[in-house]
Amino acid sequence: MQHQLDKTKNQRPSFVTIRNNATMNKTTTNSLNIKVGDHVFFRALGTTYKLLTESVAGSAGIVEHTLEAMSLGSPMHKHTREDEISFVLEGELTVIQDGQIQTATAGQCIAKPRNIFHTFWNATSQRIQFIEVIVPGEFQYYFAELEPYLKAGQPPNIEKMKEVREKYGLIVDPTSIEEIIIKFGLKPVS
Repeated sequence: MQHQLDKTKNQRPSFVTIRNNATMNKTTTNSLNIKVGDHVFFRALGTTYKLLTESVAGSAGIVEHTLEAMSLGSPMHKHTREDEISFVLEGELTVIQDGQIQTATAGQCIAKPRNIFHTFWNATSQRIQFIEVIVPGEFQYYFAELEPYLKAGQPPNIEKMKEVREKYGLIVDPTSIEEIIIKFGLKPVS
């Protein structure tokens, strides 16, 4: 007998939002009024909110990221409060952390522990898609708070970006951007 959860080589896993009357049907309680399904985009990184941290008492948050072809996702950075797990849905995600380069393809994941500098990029010619599990989950709101300061066609608001990073305990090395782009042949940050 074949189990209905068996996967074939070409199927991608399906993520289902489970609604719970006690948590998911409430109106949002975060200060940004983010709801499941809301989407933000800046530079080459898209973020869709899948599971809000409030629905699990702050223990985790889940977002779905897209990253455009040949693009850097962020400068080198480290989280002081949370761990991240990236589960690739489509494409190939590349991460460097602790001096080691890792790649993951559809169905694989990469753990990014707190307090270790890392960054990620898409070295392929196609957009990639991956789930990011953030533990604990408050950091999931970083993307929505940062977006207004990285509007396309406008210079970034460095001071406001610094305030957002400090709020979330994120330490960033912006000087790493050019080196990574050149070393790995990525598109310049726009």
